[in-house]
Order: sequence, then C-alpha cells, then structure tokens
Amino acid sequence: MYKIYINETPLILLRTSLIGAYEFYAKERVLVVRYTGKKKHLLQYIDMLEKSSRYDGLVIHTDEYEQLKNDFKSLYSSIHAAGGVVVNPEGKVLFIFRKGKWDLPKGKLDKGESKASAALREVAEETGVSDLILHSKICKTRHTYKENGKRILKINWWFYMTSDGKQKTKPQKEENILKAEWIEPGKLLAENPKIYKSIKEVLRRYYERFIHQLASEI
Repeated sequence: MYKIYINETPLILLRTSLIGAYEFYAKERVLVVRYTGKKKHLLQYIDMLEKSSRYDGLVIHTDEYEQLKNDFKSLYSSIHAAGGVVVNPEGKVLFIFRKGKWDLPKGKLDKGESKASAALREVAEETGVSDLILHSKICKTRHTYKENGKRILKINWWFYMTSDGKQKTKPQKEENILKAEWIEPGKLLAENPKIYKSIKEVLRRYYERFIHQLASEI
C-alpha cells in the first residue's frame, strides 16, 4: 500500500488482491477505482483531489501495482524530510505553530545527511530544544503540494525522541514558526481541529508503537 495526502485527502495506491483486507475502502465517501494504466487518467484523479474535498479518500488499485506506483511518482519531483515526535517526562509533545496550523518539527535533508541526523538537527533548529535523545523510527508519511506550478511529493521520516523539557523553546522565526510549545496531544486534538491529517497519523502511529514503552520510562 502506498498512501499520499493530497489537499488533506488520502490517496491510496493498492494491489487489487488486497482490497478486501481493509475496511477503510468500504466507507461511503471513499472512491474506489481501477487503474487503466494510462497516466492521463491518474492525472485526472490527482487534479480532482487538488481542487476538491468531496471525498474522504480515493483508492486506485491494479494488478500491476509497481507500475501504478512508479507512474504516480513520475508525475512529481520528490523531496525527503525528517522530523520528530519529542516527548517530555510529563508525556507532553513538542509542537510548532506555523501557517495557521499546529504541526510537528521537521525539515529537508541536507546532501549526504542521514534521516536520523536531519531529524535531530531540524527539531533543534525549529524549536530551540537541543537536549534530544533519539529512540526509534515511527513511520513515514507523504503529502503533495505545488511550488511555482510544479508538483512536489514530500516524503517525511518521523522519529520518536525524548527531552527533559527544561530548555526554553525558541521558535525559528525565519521559517515562519510562531510558537514552539509542549502540549498534551489528546487535549490539542480535542480542542483544535487545525492539525494536518498526516500529523494526526504520525501521532496515532507513535501511540500504537511506543506508548507502553513511554509509560515504563516515566
């Protein structure tokens, strides 16, 4: 399965034989279509998602899964980035506020830089918090956007980190970050809807994989 967020709507590329394994695809507002093998049809669906939020999700499936995935990626320029879910001893997570939404700190990889090193560097630069301990990879997310009319596929690698939470945060103003704050995720999700769906997915994956480990550590 290959999942990408386009205009906050998940697009899922899937092998046809696997459709029955996922309940998500049976939801009322999820459109399920078979790939014709023609890129122009793929572009039509991408264009629809870029311009509309009428569906909760779009599933494109085929027996030729690798072709579908490669055709999709050929329509974009790819950028790799890395970031972190940073947790303090109280179980709060380090969030940033940028462009009107709460987000997690992340940024592009420098040439020759490892994903883990980039994640540590970007979190420190964007939040001012540098006493970071990196534990493990959480997941990978993908989303798209346009820049100067060009389609960009941004691939984000996410890592679980901890900090003692005692350093004063310093949001990176030159990156348009207005706030860097320790917040309890459940409270933020309940009270503020302005969070990207991909970030919600990262938080969910973090809790699924590491919440028991975190509980034992604190």
